[in-house]
Amino acid sequence: MEENQQRKGTTTVGIVCKDAVVMAADKRATMGYLIANKNVEKIFKITDNIALTIAGFASDGQVLARLLRAEMDLYRYNTGVEPSLTAASNLLATIVFERAKSYMPYVVQLIMGGIDENNEYALYTIDMGGSIIKEDMYYSTGSGSPMAFGVLEDSYKENMTTEQGAELAIKALASALKRDAGTGEGVEVIIIDKKGYRKLEKEKVNAVLKPKLE
Repeated sequence: MEENQQRKGTTTVGIVCKDAVVMAADKRATMGYLIANKNVEKIFKITDNIALTIAGFASDGQVLARLLRAEMDLYRYNTGVEPSLTAASNLLATIVFERAKSYMPYVVQLIMGGIDENNEYALYTIDMGGSIIKEDMYYSTGSGSPMAFGVLEDSYKENMTTEQGAELAIKALASALKRDAGTGEGVEVIIIDKKGYRKLEKEKVNAVLKPKLE
């Protein structure tokens, strides 16, 4: 497959709230100018307290998500301890870094969200070179991220509730849906809070999303 056929458009968002982490992504996958799939999963549950969003080559992101999920299962089995976001993100960054030195690196932008070793809600971002950065407020990846960042920077406030964070994530995705050709086919939102990992109901997502797209 030629390089331009492998490029993927997308928009993902992660937001730290006072009582949760909210993560959102669109559902479109592209191959150049072709919409290759309209129902692609871009948010992956790693554990009950950790999730991963992917942007870039879909195959690379899917492989990394499966690998990390297996590694966290082994970690839990060998130690009897639930893995933290800190441990998971550092392991994934190391895996990406090792491949970055080869002729075929992972072409991805990743956001990991969940509960860290201090029992606090947090986000970590990992680029294709294996760099890892802790984000205290929010982050966005993918071709639609410039539009999403504009909304996030304008509307984010410290100590947002889960409901406020989810609404902001959907609004940020809506801005990308309007202006980025690689972003589309709706929005998926997940929440990680004291109850664990859960998806926000489509009805609640659409109640915020549809008015923004009209």
